[in-house]
Amino acid sequence: MPKGQLEHANLTVTDPDRSAELLKKLCGWHERWRGPSQLGGWTIHVGDETTYLAVYTNEKAKGGYTKGTPLNHVGLLVDDLDAAEQVVVEAGLEPFNHADYEPGKRFYFFDWDGIEFEIVSYAGDGQ
Repeated sequence: MPKGQLEHANLTVTDPDRSAELLKKLCGWHERWRGPSQLGGWTIHVGDETTYLAVYTNEKAKGGYTKGTPLNHVGLLVDDLDAAEQVVVEAGLEPFNHADYEPGKRFYFFDWDGIEFEIVSYAGDGQ
């Protein structure tokens, strides 16, 4: 059987610079690439050496998106849940639905474009 892993996901946002900065602070990632999209618009890739999120925009992005059509949320694993929550709060975003169940502690937040993120830590005390 083949073995796979997520290489990237592409999210449409209204302000890719703002979204990229949040992801860099939240996950300790770096900017891998930025430039024009092949199909128009602008993209910034933020991640590590093997995995990243592409934050993309174009003129149609201003129209907004609705949760669940088709994406429900993006889950990100962090090593320090409390520090990650502080980054979210400092960005002016509101964490909610804090929970502790296997396989870890978590909270959720919506970014400026209505994309829901689940932030998870497998560490026993959230850090």
